Amino acid sequence: MMNQSNRIPCLLLAAGRGERMRPLTDELPKPLLTINHKSLLAWHLESLCKAGLNTVVINHAWLGQKIEDALGNGSQFGVNITYSPEAHALETAGGIRQALPLLNPEDYFLVINGDVFCPNFPVEQLISKLDQLRKQPHPPLAHLVMVTNPIQHPDGDFYLKDSQVSNKPISGAEKLTFSGIGLYHRDLFKDIEIGLPAKLAPLLKEVMLENSVSGEKYTGTWHDVGTPQRLQELNAANE
Repeated sequence: MMNQSNRIPCLLLAAGRGERMRPLTDELPKPLLTINHKSLLAWHLESLCKAGLNTVVINHAWLGQKIEDALGNGSQFGVNITYSPEAHALETAGGIRQALPLLNPEDYFLVINGDVFCPNFPVEQLISKLDQLRKQPHPPLAHLVMVTNPIQHPDGDFYLKDSQVSNKPISGAEKLTFSGIGLYHRDLFKDIEIGLPAKLAPLLKEVMLENSVSGEKYTGTWHDVGTPQRLQELNAANE
């Protein structure tokens, strides 16, 4: 059984324009593109429900009403969805900051990029790390899920050694790609002004200097659905 204090809220990021997916995203938000007749967002919502997380916020900008029309209040997925609309996309950290009052986390909350495909991701296993994070003398402000560098991103993002994530090389560390899945502490975003665009990477790099970002490597199925060709390949592989 999940620890009740680990029933944290989740934000699904769905505000991007999806330029690389055009023309598919000219008429449809990228996270509503489908694999095996199920939208990317629907895959995430089913995983969250299975893990016992039912408080979900989805931010949106481009064609956002189509997301609300498709998913409604989330009852069809066994979750409760609230929406955080953005008149203009606020970038990742800006979008998270604007959604924070809706998420209303006690401390940590889960964030998942709406455009990644990871159908068997063990959400409950990730959430079980919360107790461990909270017990640390200085609880990290972020815990990132890292993956092996995909072909389209061979140089990776950050270094991981044991559970420490760094922007600078560490002896014996592996350079990996950030999956777009992470646990964040609300305090990470306290200095961001609501309604202003803000990128996540510079914020993470800043607190990495204080050893305040932990992480883990995930070796299961994960894809960044970045191009129409990749979407076509994933559909062919998941028929």
